[in-house]
Amino acid sequence: MSLGSGAGRRNRLLIGLLLATVVLVSAGGVVISRLVGGSSPERGAAPAPTSATNTPAATPSSPPPPPGADITGPLNLLLVGVDTRVSVPGWEPHADAVLVLHVPRGLDRAYLFSLPRDLLVDIPAFPKAGYRGGRTKLTHAMSYGSRVPGHAKQPSAAQGYELLRSTVSGYTGLRIDAGAVVTFAGFDRLVDSLGGVDIRIDQRVASRHRQPDGRHRESAPGGYTGPQMVYEKGNRHLTGWQALDYARQRYIPGGDYSRQRHQQQLIRALVGKILDQGLARDPDRVQQVVEALSDTLIYVGGRKLIDIAYALGGLPADRLALVGLPGKSVGSGSGYRGEQLTSVGRRFLSELRAARADAYLAKNPNLRITP
Repeated sequence: MSLGSGAGRRNRLLIGLLLATVVLVSAGGVVISRLVGGSSPERGAAPAPTSATNTPAATPSSPPPPPGADITGPLNLLLVGVDTRVSVPGWEPHADAVLVLHVPRGLDRAYLFSLPRDLLVDIPAFPKAGYRGGRTKLTHAMSYGSRVPGHAKQPSAAQGYELLRSTVSGYTGLRIDAGAVVTFAGFDRLVDSLGGVDIRIDQRVASRHRQPDGRHRESAPGGYTGPQMVYEKGNRHLTGWQALDYARQRYIPGGDYSRQRHQQQLIRALVGKILDQGLARDPDRVQQVVEALSDTLIYVGGRKLIDIAYALGGLPADRLALVGLPGKSVGSGSGYRGEQLTSVGRRFLSELRAARADAYLAKNPNLRITP
């Protein structure tokens, strides 16, 4: 189908939107809506996408090239879920989930991996927020960067993202081209607009937040009370609220590493459903999904969202590799300081930068997460 047709444009837009944004809404409660553009290349970063000035000019007899036709890759998207309490005046947002989508040159495959929220990293100085820099947990980069001098009760999640982006880029050696934060409610509507999602649940998960009927459990000193929604092992069909709730749970065997795996599996299931069932070819269904996302993304800078969406629109779902980076706790005596990736996990990042990820995954098949 020609990309110049209306249906073809919608196909590419929908798949691209999912790849670029659905990670965020499955990552945890998010209130601030942003698409944040990339910064200038940093040391060790991959080359920037081809400039739009290289796009051939359209002639009266030929259709104009689609948005993002000049983007050839590599492309790196930073996808961040922030704590829901950013809705509380003065609450500084923390990065509750941090995921990176790496698309190599050619845009014919992609790798999705998570960084532990408690990963010990060097956070650079950020004068805009009055932060002097230090070594601490990755989750705090968003918080420290969000501080607006003279406006303690009005932290800026978009500004916090700037520091988080620099921190992730410095740790991974990848230039971050764009990023997204998506609303909590947007994910519910997205999944429901697709008629729910079918996913293989790989371990029993009891929800801390929801009752079996979907109502929120009551908060009490020391935790939550009331009956719990339970997601049993096996192939399950989840509605919007169930999918979101399942992807949030980290007080389970495997902790945050299991939650990272479940988030990635959910993303893969959503993308696969759209491709496998041909939903992207149904204009009415496409419109429903676009409307579900309409108030969850606000353009802030960098390449336009539609450019990135079109650039990723031809990526087959089976070429989206889910990668779990192993880590371990770091402590001093009995005190917990955070997490660090094992040598195997750190080596994946260097092999990814060198365009040798497939060979490395073949040698380390345990890094692959089964959809």
